[in-house]
Amino acid sequence: MTPSAVPLPPRRSGNPEAVPGLRSPAAGFDQPFEMLHACHERVQRTLGLLERLCEHLRTRGCDAMAREAARDVLRYFDIAAPLHHEDEELHIFPPLLAAGSAETVALVRALQADHAAMAARWAAARLLLAAIAEGEATALAPAHEAALESFAHLYAGHIRREEDTAYPAARALLPPGAQAPMGQAMARRRGAA
Repeated sequence: MTPSAVPLPPRRSGNPEAVPGLRSPAAGFDQPFEMLHACHERVQRTLGLLERLCEHLRTRGCDAMAREAARDVLRYFDIAAPLHHEDEELHIFPPLLAAGSAETVALVRALQADHAAMAARWAAARLLLAAIAEGEATALAPAHEAALESFAHLYAGHIRREEDTAYPAARALLPPGAQAPMGQAMARRRGAA
């Protein structure tokens, strides 16, 4: 593989329709906070793939490898990322809004605004990636690269604030036994329960 080639995530054998971000060997739905952390790791890996895709397009063009990488990024942010945001909106943010400090409530409001901004930025990024995936776009204009970079940058700060502050605060506020139903609801939304 050449240095500018886009490394692709391995395919799940036996299930061509497997949803990226559904399972992690280190976390399961019985450990919902660990599952949320594992989702963040997958977001970061997928954003890394997006960055490598942009570089690949600059140096090698829109070849089969670039089209496949674009499809992988699309798949993750179309399917797994919205489920992850829904997990947070339903299970992490409500206890923080109900019982968190004023500072924590302000953080949650900012995280909710991030989710809305991510959805808007994804809509624009999605159009670009879909064109690449179909071979209709062979390169990215500087404005397109800036849009993709803006999307990725928003995620980086968002993840940091969730992991450093929101998740620990929510875990501390949840009553004993609340994590099992939380994990079961997360699994149901993914058709895994």
